[in-house]
Amino acid sequence: MELRPVTKSNFEAIAHLEVSHDQQHYVASNLYSIAESKVFPECIPLAIYDGNRPVGFLMYAFDRKDDTYWVCRLMIDRYFQGKGYGKKAMQIVINEIRKRPDINMIKLSIEPGNQAAENLYRSLGFDKTGELVEGEEVMCLHFDNIS
Repeated sequence: MELRPVTKSNFEAIAHLEVSHDQQHYVASNLYSIAESKVFPECIPLAIYDGNRPVGFLMYAFDRKDDTYWVCRLMIDRYFQGKGYGKKAMQIVINEIRKRPDINMIKLSIEPGNQAAENLYRSLGFDKTGELVEGEEVMCLHFDNIS
């Protein structure tokens, strides 16, 4: 499994990936997220691949206001969920961000009630901070808490 940039050649395939119908209120569409990355160049959109097959999408960004990286989006297509792709993609991004000097944490936010996402992020070492951002619960991973 690997993360690849979203490009002209894979844009359409990535834009068509979808979560299951009952999960759609938890995450923005990939098309919206890719458009957002063009308006906000600090956003880094990545396609999640298993071999040559796209299975998901992840986007992260550096927030200069608080010198923190945020994982803005993570989705795995409905046909590929439950196979560990989301966790592996997060591990890759966490390891990449950890290499950056002077960065000691990553934040993300989840919709209240999205227990599957909360369980995934807790398994990676994220904890809720008690903060809300645009109605979503903030979770944070401090690098000194992981080996």
